[in-house]
Amino acid sequence: MRRTLGRRAGLAVAAVLLLVLAGCGGDEPADDGAAADAPAATDAAATDDMAQTEAAATDPTATDDGATGAAGGDYDIVLIPGVIGDEFYVSMECGAREAAEAAGATLDVQGPDAFDPTQQTPVLEAVIASQPDAILIAPTDTTAMQAPIQQAVDAGITVVLVDTTLDDPSVAVSAIASDNVEGGRMAADALGELIEGEGSVMVINVNPGISTTDQRQQGFEEGVAAYDNLNYIGTEFSNNEPTRAAEIVGATLAAEPDLIGIFGTNLFSAEGAATGVRNAGPEGEDIRIVGFDAGPAQVDQLQQGQVQALIVQKPLDIGRQGVEQAILALNGEETEAEITTDFVTATQDNLEDPDIAEFLYRSSC
Repeated sequence: MRRTLGRRAGLAVAAVLLLVLAGCGGDEPADDGAAADAPAATDAAATDDMAQTEAAATDPTATDDGATGAAGGDYDIVLIPGVIGDEFYVSMECGAREAAEAAGATLDVQGPDAFDPTQQTPVLEAVIASQPDAILIAPTDTTAMQAPIQQAVDAGITVVLVDTTLDDPSVAVSAIASDNVEGGRMAADALGELIEGEGSVMVINVNPGISTTDQRQQGFEEGVAAYDNLNYIGTEFSNNEPTRAAEIVGATLAAEPDLIGIFGTNLFSAEGAATGVRNAGPEGEDIRIVGFDAGPAQVDQLQQGQVQALIVQKPLDIGRQGVEQAILALNGEETEAEITTDFVTATQDNLEDPDIAEFLYRSSC
């Protein structure tokens, strides 16, 4: 789009030069007052043309008549999720695609194979080199991704943070995420109700330094503190690997036979925890699990009773609003610096309710 505008600007400048040359090269003197006024009129038209040309050159949203594209025009937007193929991010992509299509923009999706800043950074660098109009990105580390994302901003690309954030999110025009602290509190309440407020509980998290899951752990710890008879035995990290989460459950049960409740802070943590409980046999029968997110595998575990509750985010909303905020910024309109989305709690009893079912994650758009 920027190259198209550059050609238009060049044509407009050429037209202005032709007009000026024509005005300067006339051999015949003016016959009357009307003719004498003609050069002034030409100068005014040239000035107006120059103003429009400058606007087109400096404003990527400007059209030929000086108006801006209110709907999004042919903007190129790239979504970089935290990891490719995760149903949460697939659902976010679906929401982003809906919003992009409605606005007449194009959306491309590129992401790392693992939730890892060393893998996400080269993906981002390649996207920056392609010079899209905007990037929606879920940073895989609050600190490590700060400089790479700043490079996108320095390249003149509009950036929107989706799901996760940075130490300094002000580099983005908007940051859209779930209220993860509140989600963690909801998980503590759901687990407390399931185990009737008594027993030992733990958290299986991903890795430290991820804004969303750190906040969920924080909210859970705050929520558990409200229960006098709950013994919080701490957090273990699974590196986002279900097999590692399953191993953690087995090792913890051996050391803490009173373990009665587990909170898995994301899809893979809860999925692996359920596998670990199942592998424990009779020792795991009384353990209750609350998961975060609602991918197809987790919903299946909920239906089978392997997981007793899911705290469900609204990734479609995050994707939709991410595109909407990007287009507002590209059009020179005001954006919201921070947007939070809420949750629903899914159980076997309400899984079929329309208000719950619409937010279960998708494996494809």
